[in-house]
Parts: sequence; structure tokens; C-alpha cells
Amino acid sequence: MPRARPVLQNRPVRRRLVAVAGSIAGTAALAAALSGCVPNQASATDEAIAVTLDDAKCSVSTDTAKAGPITFQVTNKGQDVNEFELLATDKLRIVGEKENIGPGTTVNYVVQLAEGDYFSACRKGMVGQPTNVAKFTVTPGDTKEVPESESKQVAQAVANYTGYVRDQAGALLTATKTFAAAYSSGDDAAARSQYASARSFYERIEPTAEQFGDLDPALDLREADLEQGQEWTGWHRIEKDLWPPAGYTATGVAARGPIADKLVADTQKLYDLVRAKDFSLTIDQISNGAIGLMEEVAGSKITGEEEAFSHTDLDDFQANLEGAQVAYGVVRDIAENKGSAGKSVVTKLDSEFKTIAATLAIYKSGTGFVPYTELTTEQVKELSDQVNALSEPLSQLTSIVVK
Repeated sequence: MPRARPVLQNRPVRRRLVAVAGSIAGTAALAAALSGCVPNQASATDEAIAVTLDDAKCSVSTDTAKAGPITFQVTNKGQDVNEFELLATDKLRIVGEKENIGPGTTVNYVVQLAEGDYFSACRKGMVGQPTNVAKFTVTPGDTKEVPESESKQVAQAVANYTGYVRDQAGALLTATKTFAAAYSSGDDAAARSQYASARSFYERIEPTAEQFGDLDPALDLREADLEQGQEWTGWHRIEKDLWPPAGYTATGVAARGPIADKLVADTQKLYDLVRAKDFSLTIDQISNGAIGLMEEVAGSKITGEEEAFSHTDLDDFQANLEGAQVAYGVVRDIAENKGSAGKSVVTKLDSEFKTIAATLAIYKSGTGFVPYTELTTEQVKELSDQVNALSEPLSQLTSIVVK
């Protein structure tokens, strides 16, 4: 079963706010460039459980399913971004979720659930309390004889990826401490030079970090997503001080200590959680993590909204891509062994990952990348088209791996 995490109060939504700067001529030009950069429409399937969302309610076509991999086909008929969730019996802990379901979008979400009682819910705008909470029961599934070789393969994949997450969290903690020390001491040049590289460790494992309640917004909340009266902490709070926009007065050195300390403390929490003995991942969380990382790219990096002040979005893009490649890599052989459908998806993914990595490499500059604001409309369009081309076969990965 996916690892449960607490429901957040007023959890921020990562809205696609279009940022236009530099050589990009304006909102209309960027909108045209990104006209294809939307979630793929899911194909119909008789096995999927239909879920319909709108701005007032959500409904699930059945309240029962058999244990094992379960596919929900979620359609958002509203005007706002929405989220579909599966809650534990306490109606607080989230055991599965599909975020960023845009208006007019249909997506397939595959999750592996054990026998037991759950609740389905939705969250318009991805903030506030879940709504339309309804009981959802998972009954005993059909007995399936899993070959010992496959069981060992899955166990090894989970072990490998768990080790990767822990390694990245450790590197993140070390880099964050160094970065925070430079920021708090007023050495802005050193802090700016470390910002993107330190954040890359987080960006590679962000779907795992999101499992732990309010840690993701504490670490990675953007100013555009702040709720009224909400405290702003984390990387982007410091980013604004290091690249202050016109009219903004950066925090003085004397007041930076608590901001830096909070970033380090929250990073330490993440490190401790993934190093805990009871930390565990499932194979569907790993493959869904690869999907989620590329959705992050499509939802914020490719639009230039993630790094609103430093414009280091391509560094984040690269880290998300690397994290997705690792997650895909540990489940690749499992997918390839799932018949012709698995082989077909693997062939497409191998090719698309290679293509997008090669294109992104064009924009390397020193140890990082050129600022996002230096990209032309045509260059943004090329990257967004390649993200879409990768997302289509990637969206099928979990259903193939767990079948």
C-alpha cells in the first residue's frame, strides 16, 4: 500500500502561471509556444473506474474494487484545477492521489491497494479540506501467481530506488547546510552559485518528499501560491533575497538566520524520514513518481514559473528529468517483461528520454544552464513538444508494471 501522509490544511496549488521575460515576446507568444503542453488525454478502458470532477463535487462510478492494481479514469469537467484522492479510514491520511488535473482533462491514475476500507475525495484548486468524501471498499482480489523471478525483480527495484532516495536526501542535506551558511552570512555570490545545484537533489526526489505532509510546501512553496496570512519559507523565499526584483528590499543579514535555520531543519526532517526504519516504497509509487516528475516539468519548469527570480528553471528541468530517468530505469526491465505492450512502451520511452536529454544539453552553460529568459519562443516550443512526446508512453508505465 502506498505510504500514507497527513492531509494538509490549505495545501498550495502549483498553478501554471505564465512567466514572460527576456527574449519571449509576451503572453500570447508563450501561450502559442506551449499550446501542446497539457496533460495527455487518457484512452478509454472497460477496466477503469470512472471519476468525474467539477467545481462543486466529485463522483466515483463504484464504491468497491478488488485488491491489487486499480485504475481510476478521472475527468475534470470544472473550470479549476482539481485533485483526486484516496484516504485511509481516519479520513486524514492520503494513501493515493492524482494532482494537477486541469479543466477539460481526462487522466488514468493507477494505484495498488490492499484489501480494506478507504474513502475517495476531491480537492478543488488543490487547497483546503477534501470534499465529497465517500466510502470506498477494497475487497479481496483474485489470487495471482507471481513468478518468483518477478517478485525478486520487484524487490530489487524497490531496494535500489529506496537507496537512491536516501542518497539524494543525504546529498541535499549537506548541500543545503553549505548554501544556508553562505546566505545567512551575507555571501550572496556564493549562495547564488550554489542555489541551483543544491536544489537539484530535492528536485530529483520531489514525489517522495511530497508524501510527508507539509514538508514540500515548507521547502518549495512559490510566492505565487501563498495563501492569505501564510508564512513563506524555503528555497524560493531565499531565492527572492538573492535575486531581488525591482522594488523589493532583500532581507538584511541580521534577520537571515531564522530563515536559513528553518530551511536546514526542514531538510533534516526529510532526511530523517527517508532514513527511518519504517520508510518504504512500492513499485507503483516509483513508476508514478517518474510520471509525476515529468508533470512537474510540464506544469512549471517549461513555463518558467518555478524560478521566478533566479530563472534557473532549466536546472530544475534537468533534475526532474534525471529523477524520472532513475525511477524509470529501476522498473524498466519489469515493464519490458510484460509482453508486447511492455516492450513497445519501453522502446518509446528509451527513445524519448534520449531525445529530450540531448535537446536540454544544448542549453548547458558551465556547470548549469542558461537562464530560462534566454530561450526563444521556438526553443520553448521544441522542449514542450518533447515533454509531451515523453509523457504519452510514460503515462502507461504504472499500469504495465503492476499488471
